[in-house]
Amino acid sequence: MKKQFHINLFIYSRGHHEASWRHPASSPRALTDIHHYVDCAQKAEAACFDSVFLADTLAAPKDVDRASRIWLEPLTTLGALALATERIGLIATASTSYTEPFNLARQLASLDHVSGGRIGWNIVTTFSIPASRNFGASARASHSDRYERGEEFVEVAKALWDSWSDDAIADDREAGLYARLDRIRSINHEGAHFQVAGPLNIPRCPQGRPVLVQAGSSNAGMDFAARHGEAIFTAHATKEGAASFYSDQKSRVAAAGRNKDQALVLPGFSPMIASTEAEAKRMERELNELADPEIGRMKLSDRFDGEDLSHLPLDKPLSCEDFPDASLNEGTRSRVELILKIVREQRPTLRQLLGKLAGARGHFVMAGTPEQVADTMEDWVDSGAADGFNLMPPLLPLMLDVFAEEVVPILQRRGRFRTTYQGSTLRDHYGLHRPNIAQQ
Repeated sequence: MKKQFHINLFIYSRGHHEASWRHPASSPRALTDIHHYVDCAQKAEAACFDSVFLADTLAAPKDVDRASRIWLEPLTTLGALALATERIGLIATASTSYTEPFNLARQLASLDHVSGGRIGWNIVTTFSIPASRNFGASARASHSDRYERGEEFVEVAKALWDSWSDDAIADDREAGLYARLDRIRSINHEGAHFQVAGPLNIPRCPQGRPVLVQAGSSNAGMDFAARHGEAIFTAHATKEGAASFYSDQKSRVAAAGRNKDQALVLPGFSPMIASTEAEAKRMERELNELADPEIGRMKLSDRFDGEDLSHLPLDKPLSCEDFPDASLNEGTRSRVELILKIVREQRPTLRQLLGKLAGARGHFVMAGTPEQVADTMEDWVDSGAADGFNLMPPLLPLMLDVFAEEVVPILQRRGRFRTTYQGSTLRDHYGLHRPNIAQQ
C-alpha cells in the first residue's frame, strides 16, 4: 500500500507571498474578519485536510505600514473555527516564553473540549526583541535559555493535562457525586522557572493531551522535537535538504525512545499552480514584482539579530562573509542557517535572495501544473523527505481553491490521500496514539 500523505493548511495573511496582500486575486476581506479564516478552514475540511495551522507574533511589525503581518490572536480564532467546522484539526501557535503553563494548558484543554478533540499546539520559544519589551523584559533571553524554559514549560503542561484521569467525572446526580477525588492529582511542580501546584481546573481533554507540534530546526530544536514533537513543521528549500533533516530527526526520535511513526515530519510547501507551467511562472513573476526589496532587506536584517544590511547592493552576488556567524545568532538560528545555505550553494544577488524569501520565507516554492505539483509531493514522500506537507498557498484563497480542486483529486486517484475522514480527532487524522496516564 502506498504511503498516505498528511496535509495541513497554513493560513497566513492573504497568502504566504509577502506581496499577496496587494494582489487583486487575494481575499478582499480584512485580516481581522473571522470569515476569512472560516472560509479557508471550511474549504480545507471539504478537501479532507488533516488540519489548519495558525502562526503568531507578539509585537507589531516595524514594517506595518507596507506589510500585512497582522492577524487575529490564534487561540481565540480556533474557538471560532471549532464551531464553524466538524472534523478538521485545528493547530495554534503559542509561546512558552511569555505565558504560564497553567494558563495555556487550561486554554488548550478547553479548546480540545470545545472542538471534540481536534486541537494541536505549535510550541515556540519567542526570539523577537520587540516581543520581549511587550512583556516587561529589558532584553531577550538567549537561545539556550529559551529552550530550557520551554522544556520545563511542556513538562508542566503535560503533567497538568494528566492530572485528571479519564474517569474522574462521575456526574452522578442521584448520589450527589460530581467528581472522584482519588482520580484527580496535584502535580506539585517546583522547578527553575515554574512553581505549579495543580491540578488543572478542567477535566482531561478528549485527546488526552492536545497534539504537540514543533517547528525548530536548530540542534536544540530538533532535540526538543525528538522528545515532544508529534508533528514537526520544518523549512527546506530543496528535497535533498529536507531528506537529510528527515533522516536526522527520525533518528533523534528513536534515540529518545519514541516510535518514529509517532513524530510526523511536515515541511512547508508553497506551490503556484496553473493549467500550464508557463502560466504558473508568469503568476509567480507577477507577485515577485509587487514585493518591495527594502521590506525584504528589513526582514532579513531581523533574522540576523538586527544586523545592519543596508550596505549590501541589490545586484551583486552574495557570500556567507556578508552575514554574521550563524552560531552566534540568538534568534531563529535554523532559519538563518537555511538562508546561508542558499547563499553558499547558489551565490544569489541580494535581490534574488529576497525574491526567494518573499515567496515563503525559505520554505520550498515551486510553480507548475497540478500534475507537476502532485508529482513533486509524491517524490518528496517516496524519497524519504517528508510524511506530508504544511501547505502554504502564495495567494489565499485562490491557490487553496486550485490545490483543493485540481491537486487533491490527483493524489486521491493515486491512492495517496484520503477521500473521507476515518476518525474525528486530530490524533486520528495523524495516526497518533492517545497518551496514557501511568497512575490510571
